[in-house]
Amino acid sequence: MLKIAVIDGQGGGIGAYIIKALKEAFKDNVEIIALGTNAAATANMMKNKANKGASGENAMIWNCYKVDLIIGPLSILIANGMMGELTGKMSEAIGNSSARKFLLPINQEGVEIIGVVKEPLPHLVEKLILQIKEEFNV
Repeated sequence: MLKIAVIDGQGGGIGAYIIKALKEAFKDNVEIIALGTNAAATANMMKNKANKGASGENAMIWNCYKVDLIIGPLSILIANGMMGELTGKMSEAIGNSSARKFLLPINQEGVEIIGVVKEPLPHLVEKLILQIKEEFNV
């Protein structure tokens, strides 16, 4: 079974939206772990039926090495991202994980990816679901 970590911080709204779409698309054919930079973000993601949830630096570092796929906004690879909630150790663990990473180019940190077309979150998540189906045959 494909293990997916969805990472978010602050309110967890982006992660919650992603988890809802993953559950609708894949039902119980994937295991989703909600990893929040804080308990509020994790709780918000858990409302959308993630299989497991964990909060904070150690939980995120530990779980990044136990999943097949990591999903989140681009800022999860930026040390001190999400208004400082994402530590350098977290971003290092995410980047060093052998898991495939699908990142959404949501501009939260003033970083622009040149050549990427700006699209609303629902469109990005539709593309995310298609990419998972294509690459993982779920």
